[in-house]
Amino acid sequence: MTTGHDDDQIVVALRTAARDLAERQSIRDLEETLSQIVASAVATVPGVDAGSLSMTEEGRIETRHPTSELIGKLDHTQSELGEGPCISAIEDPPESGVVLAQDLAGADAERWPNFAPRAVEAGFRALLSTHLATDGNLRAALNLYSATPNAFDDRSRVLAGLFGVQAGLLLYGAHQAHHLRRAIDNRDVIGRAKGILSERFGVDDDDAFRMLVKSSQDTNLKLTAVAQWLTESAGTTAARPGHDPS
Repeated sequence: MTTGHDDDQIVVALRTAARDLAERQSIRDLEETLSQIVASAVATVPGVDAGSLSMTEEGRIETRHPTSELIGKLDHTQSELGEGPCISAIEDPPESGVVLAQDLAGADAERWPNFAPRAVEAGFRALLSTHLATDGNLRAALNLYSATPNAFDDRSRVLAGLFGVQAGLLLYGAHQAHHLRRAIDNRDVIGRAKGILSERFGVDDDDAFRMLVKSSQDTNLKLTAVAQWLTESAGTTAARPGHDPS
């Protein structure tokens, strides 16, 4: 049971964490920000002793920003076994998004029979994993470990959910920014390829694009791959000793 003073401290901690996140001006700060979310969640959510993020990468679930090497190993163990609260939160989250193991040495051991004894052996009895809402292609979870059984009350679950929302929004933003950068890069390389074709063959912009599309169809390569090959080939030719680009 927390007191009014405890509530105030928690609110202040959340406001401080949110302000620190808002002050970051670049998506390049993503990794540092996610690390800060884990650290802030561990410091703020009642009952938590350690934490991490789990994310899907190339079909595998990888741990990110564990607060200790031991936590990283436990996350990796869940990935290897294919079971555990972190896995459940990512692959089959409940409607609330929160998967809670109050005592891995007690009743919760039956839910994850292979992982539970390893967690207990490592000194952790409870684990709260919160699904991070993203765009569906990127799946992740915020994982909060406790050495004490039954350490997580309703307040812990609510606060963990709030941190999960913050991390989920950041991940979604980073994922969308990545696709936007790729789209911009693709547009730029296609533009350069059209310019090369226009100069070499004396065609206008539309005809140059049609040439790229026809080449893509004939070679069964993506349009951007054909454009990339053309720009790289043009650069290599121009760089040859004695080559006169005119």
